[in-house]
Amino acid sequence: MSGIMKLFLLLAVMVCVSTAQPNEARQQCLCQRVRNRIISRTEVKDVQIYQATIFCNKVEIVITNKNGLRYCLNPELRAVKKIVTEIMKMPRTSTSVPAHSTSTDGSTITVRL
Repeated sequence: MSGIMKLFLLLAVMVCVSTAQPNEARQQCLCQRVRNRIISRTEVKDVQIYQATIFCNKVEIVITNKNGLRYCLNPELRAVKKIVTEIMKMPRTSTSVPAHSTSTDGSTITVRL
């Protein structure tokens, strides 16, 4: 193989590798859109709080309602902050299905209501 072909092949590989590298512009967050209002607490089945990680630099709050629909809440809302504070104060129970559990790395908190 000629030297020029090797050079073009090397450049093509470098371009592929550089575009495959994650960067700050392309975060891998769950929530692409957030709601700026919350539903009533009686309709909430599950709350998941995802802490910021290297893949997504923001806290994400995912609500599952009793119909099984999931959506994200804006963590900056005062009502959402109040709910998160209440969840964090809840006693942890040990049942067959945990009502309040934390992942092993501490990045996710799940609460089943």
